[in-house]
Amino acid sequence: MSLYTIGIDYGTLSGRAVIVDISTGEEIATEVLEYKHGVMDKVLYNSDIKLPKDYALQHPKDYLDVLEHCVPEIIKKSGVHKSDIIGVGVDFTSCTLIPVYADGTPLCFNEKFALVPCSYVKLWKDHSSVNEAKKLTDHAKNKAMKFIERYGGNISPEWLVPKVMHILNNAPQVYAEADYFIEAADWIVWQLTDKQIRSSCTSGYKALWHNEDGYPDTKFFKELDPRLENLITEKLNAPVQSIGTKAGELTVEMAQKLGLEPGIAVAVGNIDGHCTVPAAKVTKPGEMLLILGTSACFMTLDERELDVKEIAGYVKDGMIPDYYGYEAGQACMGDHFAWYLNNLLPFSYKEKAKELGISDIQYMFMLASKLSPGECGLIALDWWNGNRALEGGANLSGTIVGMNLSTKPEDIFRALVEATAYGARMIIENFRKYGLKIEKIHAAGGIAEKNPFIMQLYADVLGCEIKVSGSPQAAALGAAIFGAVAAGKETGGYDSVIEASEKMGKLKDTVYKPDFENKKIYDKLYNEFCTLFDYFGRGENKIMKKLKI
Repeated sequence: MSLYTIGIDYGTLSGRAVIVDISTGEEIATEVLEYKHGVMDKVLYNSDIKLPKDYALQHPKDYLDVLEHCVPEIIKKSGVHKSDIIGVGVDFTSCTLIPVYADGTPLCFNEKFALVPCSYVKLWKDHSSVNEAKKLTDHAKNKAMKFIERYGGNISPEWLVPKVMHILNNAPQVYAEADYFIEAADWIVWQLTDKQIRSSCTSGYKALWHNEDGYPDTKFFKELDPRLENLITEKLNAPVQSIGTKAGELTVEMAQKLGLEPGIAVAVGNIDGHCTVPAAKVTKPGEMLLILGTSACFMTLDERELDVKEIAGYVKDGMIPDYYGYEAGQACMGDHFAWYLNNLLPFSYKEKAKELGISDIQYMFMLASKLSPGECGLIALDWWNGNRALEGGANLSGTIVGMNLSTKPEDIFRALVEATAYGARMIIENFRKYGLKIEKIHAAGGIAEKNPFIMQLYADVLGCEIKVSGSPQAAALGAAIFGAVAAGKETGGYDSVIEASEKMGKLKDTVYKPDFENKKIYDKLYNEFCTLFDYFGRGENKIMKKLKI
């Protein structure tokens, strides 16, 4: 008799659930639901309230809708009996932050806060707290706080504390009334189990928590802002538990809504990218996972706690239990391809794509793939949504060098693709510089799944073979893997994430191998990319930050 777990993955625009056979990793059924409220970045939903620049809000009701629609639907589609489902895992974009009351109710559900933007979810890509992030970073450096080095010397505006600081500065009534500020991943687990458990993954990478040191102390926050003195003790004061463990059991009420048996195991919440690591069979040092989508994440493992500069962070039990998980990333990948298509693609190209019966992006990739390495004569920086590694990186912006009257749209488009590959190489070489081994590379995400042109280009630029995840829903599969470990061997699951990954993780047979003639050309172009990177990103020319208003 087969046993199954459910993985629930919350992305930027939609959520999905998958039911997985834990003995084989076969994904029996999948269901996706787009968020009704979408991403609120211009006006607050169902109002005339205009949102300030760099806001990106969501409505938590959408997350509950995903649960109540997708889970019953996959059970119906699969024909699996609910008694054969032994666990549930959840992953989410991060840091996606919700102000809530003591019982877990979001403040925006309260009518008095319905028209207050800061009472809603601050999505991961909300960059409204740039000033707060800089203040936090400067304060940590001035106080020589040890934790700042774990984050490459820079705190991102995408993280929990800067977002809380922004709420305090712009909606103090929300800060005062909120009993907790909680990651959406942990909030969903709370809804499923009626227990507030904070994840070692979300807390470590996004909330300044350390497995031995805990959070920064009260004195640090008081000196940062007296109003924040009790932030940790009053508004983050819930147990932090390692990923790969059981957060609790499904409540009777939620089981009835979802069509599941009450009492089944619910895993500690996880970040979507980190959840993908075991799904793509990255479980030991020397292996790296690239997640290539609207943005990009780069993750690897080591037994050692190394002081690696210019990364997003490293956390014990952050990806695979008992290892330090090292993460870096690019804030813009697929998003800047979309930016180009939406804003600069000539009408004649749109018409030609329509004539050929293909999408605009398919047409541009077709044209770009016909160009040889270096033929476009351009180099771009991949900073259309800032840079995650450099101090003040959220204020950096993209640029293209080398355009002339002969430059064509496909030249620009290819330069944007190449820029992301150069940025990826810089991240990987930086990891190696500080002692991390990168010997095998696996890739996941929509681009890795669907775009052979980009994957071959990456192999050429990186000079390394790349294997691709075997699941189109890799994050959801990863969540299901953690659900199987939360269930444990006694109920038919697994006792370790590595063991579960061996059975449930997937890789395609496809391997992208580098063309070393292309690599020779890309090596020269990469050196020029590095020159531009240093010139605009490391302080020699601060024009980008001056222009960002």
